[in-house]
Amino acid sequence: MKRLHLAAGALLLAAHLGTGATEVAYLTEPLHHSMQKVSAAGDARSYRMDAARHIYAAYAPRIFKGRLPPLIHAVVVVETTVDASGQPRSIKVVRGPSHAPDVTQAVVEMIKRAGPLPAPTRFAGPVSFTEIWLVHKDGRFQLDALTEGQN
Repeated sequence: MKRLHLAAGALLLAAHLGTGATEVAYLTEPLHHSMQKVSAAGDARSYRMDAARHIYAAYAPRIFKGRLPPLIHAVVVVETTVDASGQPRSIKVVRGPSHAPDVTQAVVEMIKRAGPLPAPTRFAGPVSFTEIWLVHKDGRFQLDALTEGQN
């Protein structure tokens, strides 16, 4: 009897995973704007805000509106280096969720696809900044630079 219940449970699980389960797509194409913006930021902290606004504009449908719930699916910390034209030249994952490597890969790819970021005109060379991506289980996200907080 116990084996029958286990077999029935396995069949139900297989049927659910095969047909009823939905997979969250963390990676989407950005909404591209025709004109590249220029950043007047004089330091990396100010440039981080400009870059965050650019990413929010590029992925507007994916932004989590309002305060995040107490438990979020993933936190990804990324250090990005941008050249004088705003192209992301280096994207280094400082911390990523071990339970959701697909989220980390999506964040890196989204940064690349959102380029060029605003051109950092007041820097003599490339500018580097660190951003924290707060990703909800449904794929929407907030950036720490522009977060609305957490419940």
